[in-house]
Amino acid sequence: MNTLNSKKTLNEKYEELIHLLSSMESVAVAFSSGVDSTFLLHAAKEALGEKAIAVTASSCSFPKRELNEAKAYCVSQGIRHIIVESEELKIEGFSKNPKNRCYLCKKELFQKMIQIAKEEGIREIVEGSNLDDNGDYRPGLIAIAELGIRSPLREVGFTKEEIRTLSKEKNLPTWKKQSFACLASRFPYGETINEEKLQMVDQAEQMLLDLGFHQMRVRIHGKVARIELLPEEFERIMKEEVRTNIYEAFKKIGFDYVALDLLGYRTGSMNETLEDTSVGENNE
Repeated sequence: MNTLNSKKTLNEKYEELIHLLSSMESVAVAFSSGVDSTFLLHAAKEALGEKAIAVTASSCSFPKRELNEAKAYCVSQGIRHIIVESEELKIEGFSKNPKNRCYLCKKELFQKMIQIAKEEGIREIVEGSNLDDNGDYRPGLIAIAELGIRSPLREVGFTKEEIRTLSKEKNLPTWKKQSFACLASRFPYGETINEEKLQMVDQAEQMLLDLGFHQMRVRIHGKVARIELLPEEFERIMKEEVRTNIYEAFKKIGFDYVALDLLGYRTGSMNETLEDTSVGENNE
């Protein structure tokens, strides 16, 4: 964060965001129903009214619960919502899970959004990256830059914590929602991604959510499920009834073994084996 932005209050930053979005005249917001994109869409609606629309990609790597939340939010706010089919597994090379997987996906998605924007007479396409997304390994940001997609939250200088704070003040339902990344990010680079494995991860994570675990990931290593939880939730998962329940359910889903990662939840854990993470994705 630069010195100028660090001295601004949150309300001043928000006003700057509203001014920036207003200057764009009309926007299509890449909307995933996550913390950042919901905050950005809220601001876009405030700044531009009906000249702000939401676009959500529907695919097998995007859980139905997230799609349903995106639909419900747009209906509740009276925001025009376009759902585009974006099947990553059909993108050449994607299923092999190369290191630039996120680049391939983002490029395909935003190319579709560019076409939608042209058809709808929308001037700018915006997405919800924030300042905290400047680290780790994120080739998706390269695709965004190449295609001229705007990132207003990064431009103004918002961090994730600031977005959550303002989201709470504005009564957005996502202010304490767990961070989310597409299900493809649960695979080690080089391990083949297919619909069956994506569904296994989705079902496993949904079970943990239903049990009340908040911020977590189920990483898939062949037929092994590696669970990442916040360390403060370790004690609960180690209760015999809970861990037995999880183990038996994961076996039915298709996993042979279930392991708990002792370091706990952290973003980008699949990037820890990469030697060069200088080009920026978050394999969250």
